[in-house]
Amino acid sequence: MIFAYLDLLEVSVQAFFVFFGAVVTALIVGISFHEFSHAFAADSLGDPTPRYRGRLTINPLAHLDPLGTTLLFLGGFGWGKPVPVNPNLMRGANPKAVMAMVAAAGPISNLVIASLAGLPIKMDIVPWRTPFNVPSLATWGADDYLGLYLSTIVIFGIILAFFNLIPVAPLDGFQVAVGILPRDLSDSLARTQQWGLPILFLFIFGIPFLTGWQVNPFFEVMRPVVNTLTRLLTGIDTDVFG
Repeated sequence: MIFAYLDLLEVSVQAFFVFFGAVVTALIVGISFHEFSHAFAADSLGDPTPRYRGRLTINPLAHLDPLGTTLLFLGGFGWGKPVPVNPNLMRGANPKAVMAMVAAAGPISNLVIASLAGLPIKMDIVPWRTPFNVPSLATWGADDYLGLYLSTIVIFGIILAFFNLIPVAPLDGFQVAVGILPRDLSDSLARTQQWGLPILFLFIFGIPFLTGWQVNPFFEVMRPVVNTLTRLLTGIDTDVFG
């Protein structure tokens, strides 16, 4: 994603700073509300652990993870500090199911933010302006730059939600899948938890590197999801990624 920043900088310094500001907004707001939503869901279900650990807040300093934040800037995906929870303190007969609810709250919050950012575009108040194909800016006005800002937040919100829903530990999608799959499949998936990070890095970085960056399974799976959700949330009739 850093290459998109640099390409945009060559086109327009103003557009670059609007885009960069939108990325910072998506990072700070997206991750903060993501982790707060985990904490709020757990607290609402009866577990006071996040409250006692100071995580029931939207203060970014309580939630940002250095590595996850860096990867969001460089690769367009990332994560925050995990929210400590105790499923045994939550209301519900099935600890896996309540953990799935807590885990799902984070990605859902990212989609809510993307929906709110996309609403002015869908209502034709501001235009859609993708940061990955910026035309001549000679005729751009304030509404175009606002469109670029909101469009970028939509894209990054969707990417953040998608990345965290991958069913590989330690991502939220792992806990969601373990909680909703039939018991045999759930138990089988749970046994892969210790291999989660190696699998994740192989999927995102290893295969692209080994194939000379010709094959990127993460991007190939992400592309149709981002395109479809962006169309849905903004009402545009074009794809973000071709």
